[in-house]
Amino acid sequence: MDKKIALVTGASRGIGRAVAAALAASGCHVLINYRSRQPEAAETLARIQHAGGSGELYPFDVADVAACGPAVAGIIQTHKRIDVLVNNAGIRHDSLMVFMPAEQWSQVIATNLNSFFNVTQPVVKQMALQRRGRIVTIASTAGQTGVEGQTNYAAAKAGVIGASKALAREVAKRGVTVNVLAPGFIETDMTAGLPRAPLLAQIPAGRFGQPEEVAAAAVFLCSEAAGYITGAVLNINGGVYT
Repeated sequence: MDKKIALVTGASRGIGRAVAAALAASGCHVLINYRSRQPEAAETLARIQHAGGSGELYPFDVADVAACGPAVAGIIQTHKRIDVLVNNAGIRHDSLMVFMPAEQWSQVIATNLNSFFNVTQPVVKQMALQRRGRIVTIASTAGQTGVEGQTNYAAAKAGVIGASKALAREVAKRGVTVNVLAPGFIETDMTAGLPRAPLLAQIPAGRFGQPEEVAAAAVFLCSEAAGYITGAVLNINGGVYT
């Protein structure tokens, strides 16, 4: 049988890289999306191939709706289908709201929330036609609890949680599942500059999580075994109260 075709956005590093590698190890042909970090994306692909998996690079900006439709159409033309979509691309641009310029708000919303529509809408059309598919979106504990200095980020992540729950209801009868992972503090570039001691004090597990721990959950939700799970939000946060 042909390998499943999996598109992972923002797969050049961090959680996206780990998810891409884990899906490839599970037997998927992984399409590695990135916007500008070509060397890092190439490293993701090299790691996948070194481990015996397969993949390709697919550069396009998930925040640009005009770019996403043609990109998805090109994938479907080449591979005939998309079986798995992991919406991972995201950015942080933190500031207290009283000091936040409109551009800072808009950039984070565009990349973290608008991208959900930009990529998922053309993909889910195809999945509905083929009557099967798995969609997993990476949200955040911030979207459940709110975090000071992150009104833009928290708004975007809360938005994808709500959108995913609604979409799950819309496409469940078509054999398409839509779920969310909500990581807490994970060891990635995005958390590298955060103060460690006060954050560790908030985490019952006493440590930051690893990208591979998020990836393992993503692989399960993308598997055939998870066919009766949809509209769910799985917290991966070491026990942080949400």
